[in-house]
Amino acid sequence: MTKEEREAKKQAKLDAKEEKAIAKRAELAQQIEELKKQIAAETDEKSKKKLRRQRDDLIAQREGIANSKDGMTIPMARKAKQAITAVISVVLVVALLCTYVATGAVRKGLLSYFGVPQSTFTAYTITDGDGNKHAVKVSTYNYYFAMKYNQIQSTKSQYEQYGIDLEGANLNVDFDKPFSKQTTTNDDGKTVTWSEYMQEEVAESIKNTYLYYYEAVAANDGKEPKMTDEQKDELKKTLKEYEDTAKGYGFTLSGYLTAAMGKGVTESVFRREYKIVCISENYQQELSDKLADQQYSNDKYKEYKKENYYDLKSVDIKLFECDSEDDAKAFKAALKADGSNFAALASKYSSSKWDKAQYKNSEETTYKDITIPTLKNMGVALATENEDKKTPNLDWLYSKDRKAGDIKQVSTTVVYVLKPVYMSNQKVVDVRHILIKPDVEDDESVTDATKKQWDAAYKKAKNILDQYKKGDKTSKAFGELAKKNSADSNANQGGLYSNVTPHQMVNSFDAWCFDSARKAGDTDIVKTEFGYHIMYFEGVGDLKVWEHAAQQSLAQDDSEKKIKELEDGYKIKTNWLGSRYFEKDTDIDS
Repeated sequence: MTKEEREAKKQAKLDAKEEKAIAKRAELAQQIEELKKQIAAETDEKSKKKLRRQRDDLIAQREGIANSKDGMTIPMARKAKQAITAVISVVLVVALLCTYVATGAVRKGLLSYFGVPQSTFTAYTITDGDGNKHAVKVSTYNYYFAMKYNQIQSTKSQYEQYGIDLEGANLNVDFDKPFSKQTTTNDDGKTVTWSEYMQEEVAESIKNTYLYYYEAVAANDGKEPKMTDEQKDELKKTLKEYEDTAKGYGFTLSGYLTAAMGKGVTESVFRREYKIVCISENYQQELSDKLADQQYSNDKYKEYKKENYYDLKSVDIKLFECDSEDDAKAFKAALKADGSNFAALASKYSSSKWDKAQYKNSEETTYKDITIPTLKNMGVALATENEDKKTPNLDWLYSKDRKAGDIKQVSTTVVYVLKPVYMSNQKVVDVRHILIKPDVEDDESVTDATKKQWDAAYKKAKNILDQYKKGDKTSKAFGELAKKNSADSNANQGGLYSNVTPHQMVNSFDAWCFDSARKAGDTDIVKTEFGYHIMYFEGVGDLKVWEHAAQQSLAQDDSEKKIKELEDGYKIKTNWLGSRYFEKDTDIDS
């Protein structure tokens, strides 16, 4: 292949990825808008809160798709939102400074320019659940305003690059015109000016951030908790980048931050707010984990089982989703009564070279202990709802009338029953892994790797496993190897996945985890579309899978109730005088 052909191939892949990114963001934008309409129409506060969290999750997904300078889609450095309302991310970008540097110097007089009112006057008074009042300075408001301003401007810029409808995404704002002269729709469906919208958003961010900050201090016997070492390093790195850039503008660091983020935002303010955000986020995560781990009595689990039996029962099946209904009909017609050629047919009717090879392995089409919610999440035709929002084909599959060997074809789905409906006693499992990916180009998928690249990845995986076997052969030792070698996002956790349930992972990974012969300390190498996984079996958990589902559902309901009580206990009130010194936009409506 010539250099020109390689470049053309690379560009074609980049274009394809960009098209997918555009389509995905457009899809997410539409879903977000639908949720906004539901939020505006919903009267029940609990339901509204749940919808808002769904909206925030979609926004996090949408903003996880960004465009790099060379056109390749990459994930943004942004944390996914947790079950509790998230605060502004502490990961900052130097590009933020470009938004504000050109602002006017004079706004409310000389003292205002030097940030005296902003550092003195109160922006908000926050009243906590015990009735204690806390003053938040205008400089804090300006810090959060800058963060929100930059977030919206950055998102709009990305949408324009992708050609996404700004009006539909509620981002049709002109940064060269006063916010007070433009309108938008808030979360309650009301038409407000962009100035009003920004103030609402900033107030909500400040309230939620400080709420969990104050709770963190209270939970630490009244002492301010410390940031993690990683957060301290990130702050140091961020300020160093700002300081280097400031010199290019002829600013001191504090002067540059003031120009970039608003009057009153000095280095000390930046450090303080950064720390508060970190402490708040850390406590939110701790509280979320604590609430999610709540345990319940056996009677509670049995009650939940009785009320949710339809969604908890299982079947064992072989299942394949064809590319067309004609293929599915041909698949069914060729399928033997004992199902022995199911894998071969799956390979035959797969459209990609990778799938044709993988589906020869029967594990790729075998689903043991699979529940109705799992099938629905897979999005197969078999689980499609009818006009009445019912799933008659799932009713057929999970009926007591089913027997082993039953076959059904629904549109593009072919299913073969291995074991009819039952209540599983399978328990959750804990497993570690080390992911070794084939060394492909950044613009290439792992499934595009050559045999040579796969062989090299396997050799590396084998060497790491051999290194483990020559050592202590303990869970801790395996975890340390995961931290050093794994390409998975959970490497820092020693490659550990806790409370794994059937079909949470891809099929071959799942099959290894739930092999009935599996015992603590087992190791192996498993191949998936992500690469080679060096496996380590920690052991079986305490709860059955359905009990774990009950615990998660009950804990989520209780968590939402407790979080709502906590958040409702805090109130925020705007100080009129302080609000006169709020940042608005780029000073154009001073």
